[in-house]
Amino acid sequence: MASELEPEVQAIDRSLLECSAEETAGKWLQATDLTREVYQHLAYYVPKIYCRGPNPFPQKEDMLAQHVLLGPMEWYLCGEDPAFGLPKLEQANKPSHLCGRVFKVGEPTYSCRDCAVDPTCVLCMECFLGSVHRDHRYRMTTSGGGGFCDCGDTEAWKEGPYCQKHELNTSEIEDEEDPLVHLSEDMIARTYNIFAIMFRYAVEILTWDKESELPTELEMVDKSDTYYCMLFNDEVHTYEQVIYTLQKAVNCTQKEAIGFATTVDRDGRRSVRYGDFQYCEQAKSVIVRNTSRQTKPLKVQVMHSSIVAHQNFGLKLLSWLGNIIGYSDGLRRILCQVGLQEGPDGENYSLVDRLMLSDSKLWKGARSVYHQLFMSSLLMDLKYKKLFAIRFAKNYERLQSDYVTDDHDREFSIADLSVQIFTVPSLARMLITEENLMTIIIKTFMDHLRHRDAQGRFQFERYTALQTFKFRRVQSLILDLKYVLISKPTEWSDELRQKFLEGFDAFLELLKCMQGMDPLTRQVGQHIEMEPEWEAAFTLQMKLTHVISMMQDWCALDEKVLIEAYKKCLAVLMQCHSGFTDGEQPITLSICGHSVETIRYCVSQEKVSIHLPVSRLLAGLHVLLSKSEVAYKFPELLPLSELSPPMLIEYPLRCLVLCAQVHAGMWRRNGFSLVNQIYYYHNVKCRREMFDKDIVMLQTGVSMMDPNHFLMIMLSRFELYQIFSTPDYGKRFSSEITQKDVVQQNNTLIEEMLYLIIMLVGERFSLGVGQVNATDEIKREIIHQLSIRPMAHSELVKSLPEDENKETGMESVIETVAHFKKPGLTGRGMYELKPECAKEFNLYFYHFSRAEQSKAEEAQRKWKRQNREDTALPPPVLPPFCPLFASLVNILQSDVMLCIMGTILQWAVEHNGYAWSESMLQRVLHLIGMALQEEKQHLENVTEEHVVTFTFTQKISKPGEAPNNSPSILAMLETLQNAPYLEVHKDMIRWILKTFNTIKKLRDSSSTSSVAETEGPIMEESLRDRDKAERKRKAEIARLRREKIMAQMSEMQRHFIDENRELFQQTLELDASTSAVFDNSPMVSDVTLVALGPAQTRVYEQRQFVTCILCQEEQEVKVESKAMVLAAFVQRSTVLSKNRDKFIQDPEKHDPLFMHPDLSCGTHTGSCGHIMHAYCWQRYFDSVQAKEQRRQQRLRLHTSYDVENGEFLCPLCECLSNTVIPLLLPPRNIFNSRLNFSDQPSLTQWIRTISQQIKALQALRKEESTTNTTTSKNLENMDKLQLPEGFRHDFIPKNPYSKSIKEMLTTFGTAIYKVGLKLHPNEEDPRVPIMCWGSCAYTIQSIERILSDEDKPLFGPLPCRLDDCLRSLTRFASAHWTVASLSVVQGHFSKLFASLVPNENQGDIPSILDIDMFHLLVGLVLAFPALQCQDFSGISLGTGDLHILRLVTMAHIVQILLTSCTEENGMDQENPTGEEELAILDLYKTLRQYTGSALKERPSGWHLWRSVRAGIMPFLKCCALFFHYLNGVPSPSEVQVSGASHFEHLCNYLSLPTNLICLFQENSEIMNSLIESWCHNNEVKRYLEGKREAISYPRESNRLIELPEDYSSLINQASNFSCPKSGGDKSRAPTLCLVCGSLLCSQSYCCQTELEGEDVGACTAHTHACGSGVGIFLRVRECQVLFLAGKTKGCFYAPPYLDDYGETDQGLRRGNPLHLCGERFKKIQKLWQQHSITEEIGHAQEANQTLAGIDWQHL
Repeated sequence: MASELEPEVQAIDRSLLECSAEETAGKWLQATDLTREVYQHLAYYVPKIYCRGPNPFPQKEDMLAQHVLLGPMEWYLCGEDPAFGLPKLEQANKPSHLCGRVFKVGEPTYSCRDCAVDPTCVLCMECFLGSVHRDHRYRMTTSGGGGFCDCGDTEAWKEGPYCQKHELNTSEIEDEEDPLVHLSEDMIARTYNIFAIMFRYAVEILTWDKESELPTELEMVDKSDTYYCMLFNDEVHTYEQVIYTLQKAVNCTQKEAIGFATTVDRDGRRSVRYGDFQYCEQAKSVIVRNTSRQTKPLKVQVMHSSIVAHQNFGLKLLSWLGNIIGYSDGLRRILCQVGLQEGPDGENYSLVDRLMLSDSKLWKGARSVYHQLFMSSLLMDLKYKKLFAIRFAKNYERLQSDYVTDDHDREFSIADLSVQIFTVPSLARMLITEENLMTIIIKTFMDHLRHRDAQGRFQFERYTALQTFKFRRVQSLILDLKYVLISKPTEWSDELRQKFLEGFDAFLELLKCMQGMDPLTRQVGQHIEMEPEWEAAFTLQMKLTHVISMMQDWCALDEKVLIEAYKKCLAVLMQCHSGFTDGEQPITLSICGHSVETIRYCVSQEKVSIHLPVSRLLAGLHVLLSKSEVAYKFPELLPLSELSPPMLIEYPLRCLVLCAQVHAGMWRRNGFSLVNQIYYYHNVKCRREMFDKDIVMLQTGVSMMDPNHFLMIMLSRFELYQIFSTPDYGKRFSSEITQKDVVQQNNTLIEEMLYLIIMLVGERFSLGVGQVNATDEIKREIIHQLSIRPMAHSELVKSLPEDENKETGMESVIETVAHFKKPGLTGRGMYELKPECAKEFNLYFYHFSRAEQSKAEEAQRKWKRQNREDTALPPPVLPPFCPLFASLVNILQSDVMLCIMGTILQWAVEHNGYAWSESMLQRVLHLIGMALQEEKQHLENVTEEHVVTFTFTQKISKPGEAPNNSPSILAMLETLQNAPYLEVHKDMIRWILKTFNTIKKLRDSSSTSSVAETEGPIMEESLRDRDKAERKRKAEIARLRREKIMAQMSEMQRHFIDENRELFQQTLELDASTSAVFDNSPMVSDVTLVALGPAQTRVYEQRQFVTCILCQEEQEVKVESKAMVLAAFVQRSTVLSKNRDKFIQDPEKHDPLFMHPDLSCGTHTGSCGHIMHAYCWQRYFDSVQAKEQRRQQRLRLHTSYDVENGEFLCPLCECLSNTVIPLLLPPRNIFNSRLNFSDQPSLTQWIRTISQQIKALQALRKEESTTNTTTSKNLENMDKLQLPEGFRHDFIPKNPYSKSIKEMLTTFGTAIYKVGLKLHPNEEDPRVPIMCWGSCAYTIQSIERILSDEDKPLFGPLPCRLDDCLRSLTRFASAHWTVASLSVVQGHFSKLFASLVPNENQGDIPSILDIDMFHLLVGLVLAFPALQCQDFSGISLGTGDLHILRLVTMAHIVQILLTSCTEENGMDQENPTGEEELAILDLYKTLRQYTGSALKERPSGWHLWRSVRAGIMPFLKCCALFFHYLNGVPSPSEVQVSGASHFEHLCNYLSLPTNLICLFQENSEIMNSLIESWCHNNEVKRYLEGKREAISYPRESNRLIELPEDYSSLINQASNFSCPKSGGDKSRAPTLCLVCGSLLCSQSYCCQTELEGEDVGACTAHTHACGSGVGIFLRVRECQVLFLAGKTKGCFYAPPYLDDYGETDQGLRRGNPLHLCGERFKKIQKLWQQHSITEEIGHAQEANQTLAGIDWQHL
């Protein structure tokens, strides 16, 4: 189809490009009917430019549109070439003082917690960095997109509204001039014309709803017959559904379908088919059919291509308008005028209105374009912002209804602009007074919640999915209400009062519908069948919590408003209570001579509800009367006399009784919904407007009625009246041995009731109830939270209530009550309570949950014991009540209260006869304590003329009345003090008696009659002494007993050691033999230790015994015994890589013989060091495999190990492993015992001999391959070959190892080959030995790097798992040739050797620049025995090792000299003196000679020598480690300490001269020819001519990337990152690779790629290339580190960023500023360098099963 279009399209392009903008504009200027002209132009050209085929070409379309369509408009507007005209406008324009930057998704935004008017006031990063707020307490979040920066808006900030950049523009703000004065008259007219036409055109075409015809003005003459099948976005269907449907409907590939789906999701629509009507209609029907099964179908339209063309241009136009008005405020003003001008159809029809009202019909892309335009025009022009706000408020109801039925998210709806308008204080006030906005919002809200019950209350019973969806949507209205109320008015006008009270009325209507909703009835007999719906009601309550608080705050600001509001609220409460007494018979209660009338009501039998918002609002307002003192100033205006306290307390009391009964287990059969409701009622999110207000309401009631009456009503509601009103009821009760349940229930109810009384008297820390200041309440909350345990900042914040600005007020007071302890490497910073605050601790603090209370009690008692204080927890001293609540304290000394206390104490005294509990007694003691504290304070603060009416002490000293003569409370306390069964409460009783005496003294000193009352204190003293002595005696007995037990234990230990002496000896020996440092062994004392060569130090090999972790048998490691193995993990690694772009192209053909010095990919082996028998391991692994196969397919979660890849967990430490290393004795000793002559050849001779042997072997191989005819022929040829002396090519050495060891050698070798090359295991493959040597070399190199980076000594105390791993790995690698084919290993040797000593038979050997010398050395040394075993001329292995080392060292020195770019150093131009310097200059001269002077002019000798020493150091260290583990020679003690560079010691240990250049001089004859051959290589020439790069030495250590100190700069970087695949779209989950610093678009369809036949996400694909399977990422938006290994493994790890409180913030939920913690980042780096990432993931997945369920490969 495309090919047919091509020529036609080109022809069109040509005609379009010839169209001149200037001429068109000229024509328009002359036109009489401009609209018609412009429309004709558009009708003709738009369809020619846009939508010319199935796939859009946005760049081309934009270019043509600019040329043909927008160009003329710009000319027309400017009246001249826009290239000159627009900059002129810009210059004339004054820059705005508003920033107005619209946020992209994921961009960082900053809010200042000190200065922002509300949390929606935010700054962009640029403004923030230039503002005063960066030194304040700020909060950083990532934007969801769509808001804009409030810099420059004086209404948004209490101080510092401008950043430095916008401050400059504020000079002339004062005179609000009209921006149009800068434009000429005719320019204004022209702009007005063109804007009016274009804006109207765009609105008309975007809101056009016909699918196949255009508006008449735009119809074309020759209309083509092409249609688009247009697919629209919705939020119901998933990506998968859409992709699957599209593949079926328009038969495209999955890739294309993903592309379509991504575009639809991003832009809101995409054409999926282009063609004639029939063709498109068919696709539409398939899509509709396929997606309409469960849900409503996807929206698809078949649209004529010209309509789509005009709509695309319409969007382009709106963006163009947005750009043009950026040039001048005048243009912006004109556009606003055009947009808000009333249309011809009466009032509601300006263009802006039309767009807003059709918002929900538009697609996502169109919405965001016009919302952006509104923001940059209407909201940036202060005059029109106001007018727009009014339009918005007038349309509010319709916009919200559209939003509720629309399925797009809030951020794509015009309703979301409410946050930009309602949060501006001046606008909000204006809208309340002029448009009655508060009432509109609340009424709209009520309209949407239509389900009511008979009483008119909301009913959320069994919402359908759709209703729940609507309910979620409707909640945004509450948010709008919150925005309107968030800034409180300072001045009240009469109008504002009137409109606010109207709004308050509407709000009371709303609360009235909530009063008593979701009523509950206790289930008796059987369990409830269906859990009732309770969440909706609580969601509503939670959302409204802040609004209710803010309503009260508004009322508090104005006395008139407060009084009116109070009256209204009371009236509504009366209406709610109108059915209060009907149908419930009144009854009379009487105790202690008091009687009261109330109604018969049982919470456990009637209906009861937790939702009482009207009562609670009244309680709040009542407190405000007290706080603002209105109650005392204008009592006559208040209906206080009408209040009926019993009515006020009834409902809150029922609610609290319900909680008590639930705790007592009486409502168990009502299921979990009730438990959850009670939980939320007390929860920090709701309690401020629920539980707390109920307590206040009861306090209000009590303060207005006789406390005795209140207590009787309370007893009756708690269903305890019987117990306390009839004497001896308790005795009868327990004698009847009733059900234990009932006794238990009654006990709990009594405890709960006493707790409630404690709360009513003790909770006086809210402003208006007690005489406290604003911070006391929050201080008290913090003290009680910290008295449970020390807490981190975030935990504390979570446990404190937030206000509407998300503030808890904690920071201002925390320093006064707590100390901060900084965190270590893990964990977080903690706040600890200051000791002096402990005295404020109240055990019965009303916000404690049961669990918290017991924890706090335990913690406080423990603390007191540590400080040697007595453990009583007396009630703290409380502030006095406000006058309105002052009478509350009398409840403590009322007759009924004393009766209750007396009864309970009586039960405790005669403790056997009654059912009572200790916590009941504890609460009574607490109440007595409170009463005493109260009286003491009254006495201390009393003035002369006042009489203290609080006489608790006298009342408790009096015994009971006549008939039963019960003892006084005081007497009973004295009895209880010595009761043995009350050990715990003794301290408390003693404290009470002591306080009682203090008060008596106070009373006596104040009263005249001073009767000597001495017995009290004396009795008390003696009591205390007796008690002390008793305690001392007990402590002494306990001490003696402890000592005796300890003595017995140590005696038993001694016996055990004596009897099992041999056992202990053995373990000691074993420890010595396995330890890494052999220094303490006597035989090598003061010899110079040499690790290799003929002079190698002989070490007596100790016998090694090891124990298998599986069968616990012990065995000696021998050559012929069964194999023992170490669990090991082999992985590919790029940790040392210097070139991450390189990876193995075709593993089948790849030849790993030579390792390139960029170490681009190595094979690393690690081990946990645990040893098993080979056969035990085999059995264990088989069982793991069998178990894996038994697990059913459906339960196949990924385990943390992948059995199919041979992975298992070490049976002891659960460390991830995938193979085992055999344990061996030093293999060299086994092969070396043969022929050891003293006269060993020199290097030159040795090279010659080896070359001859290699030649002979190659000739033999050639022979074997060509002639297989007759044996006689072979024999003849054999004679012709000159075999070197003593070389027996047909000798096959005997393999010394047992069968099981050989098996293990093969197993491990194959495992390295399989992992390293990613191939199927094949033990015959000639590359297996190479991979084994390579893994040994690579592992040693990585350990050397880690030790150097940490400045640790080379042979310091290595962790034993590392030490065992290196030893076993090296020994394995040197023994592996015995199970490989001899000729293969010889072939490898000859090829490796040829890289240093050229050989005409060997082709394609890499140049000396492209070989990693340590890998070469390991390969040569470990392959050499395969050649040496056939050589009987007397050259020992040791000699070979030494010569190989020296040869490779010299090659390395040449490598270093060729690549070292030494800068000329001015400081030492004088002649070289040291022999090293002279020697090296000489060598440098030789090199220059051979490279044809391509090397630079000679630098100074000192410099050269320094760079050679530095460059060769890592190589020498690796060699030392290698030969140490290979030959088992202990390391010299000098190298075991860190400090100096151990160059000389290393050279001695490796039997090299300390002046390495001597090597060249000693062997100059052969070395010169070798150097010449090295330098003549083509690659070397190319390098020296600068045509290629080479690695220079020493190689820099790889580190993770540098991270910025401040986290927000990372967020900023990520917000500018757009997804590389989906043209400029912002990435949703930008993820930073910490290894190479690339940003990736993770977790999204757009960037999935195919890897080994599976779709994987960007991160997994990246790990494959960058970390050969292992990756460390930082997910920037979530602020968490991600570890990935392979496709199935991954885990999250704590990020290295902490806030000021020492906590990480994963998910950026708290938004505190985050800073880099160097130590934690180092820890992650160390994990990476030590190759422990995979192991870390394994442990994490084992510990946390949910991690295994995540699809890591899609990240």
